[in-house]
Amino acid sequence: MQLPHGAVIALVDGKQFALFRNSGNEADPTLAALPSPNLDEHNKAGGGGRDSSSANPTGHQIDEDAHAAAATSWLNHQVTGHKISHLVVIASPRTLGEMRRHYHKQLEGALVAELSKNLIGKNGPELLAALQGK
Repeated sequence: MQLPHGAVIALVDGKQFALFRNSGNEADPTLAALPSPNLDEHNKAGGGGRDSSSANPTGHQIDEDAHAAAATSWLNHQVTGHKISHLVVIASPRTLGEMRRHYHKQLEGALVAELSKNLIGKNGPELLAALQGK
């Protein structure tokens, strides 16, 4: 996979949000860590507004969905504000599903790739290897 220069890689799970930028070129990508933004996770209904049941847990799951929605909102704002033009989203499977529900059309257009895998805590070379193996 070709990763454009300046592309942003967003790593998201139910609690964490990490960002990397390709400071290299397409042929020889180099990922540099970026500071993680502060997210507004107060919109608990952003988790889909589902009713509570044994098949649909509340509490931490609502918090995780709100985190996914907040991360996506931040990414939407960055893309629509022309601060991110190429984006890769790597998220745990459930988180990625929740994020997709909140994608702005412009974010969908900026997506270079998605990877449904929890890689929080991995470094640049590990992330590149995972993307190449996609």
